[in-house]
Amino acid sequence: MSVSPNSILTVLAVDDSKVMQGLVQQALGKEYRVLVADNAVDALSMIYHEAVSVLLLDVAMPGIDGLELCRTVRSIPQFQNLPIIMLTARDGAFDKVQGRLAGASEYLTKPFDAQKLSEVVGQVLLLQ
Repeated sequence: MSVSPNSILTVLAVDDSKVMQGLVQQALGKEYRVLVADNAVDALSMIYHEAVSVLLLDVAMPGIDGLELCRTVRSIPQFQNLPIIMLTARDGAFDKVQGRLAGASEYLTKPFDAQKLSEVVGQVLLLQ
């Protein structure tokens, strides 16, 4: 991805919790344009209509969960290389493997450290 030095990259946080959406906006809002979606359907619409640079996904959401959304995004050719970070309370080894198998670039657990989240977002952007 070629990015001009003055462009602000967009992070889309998909979480059904307004509190978590707010925490992500606080953690990343100074460095990135942060958009939020409550569910997978809205998120898919947004990635088609916005220049999303990184996708943050909660796993446990009503309807289509974060793992299924991750698999869906990975199946769409123009989004196969979009960095996806799972940001979830599920912290077991099995959960992390499931996230990676679904196509996640990284897997972070809640509660998250704002500095760590910012670092991981920066790292996945550099790897693109």
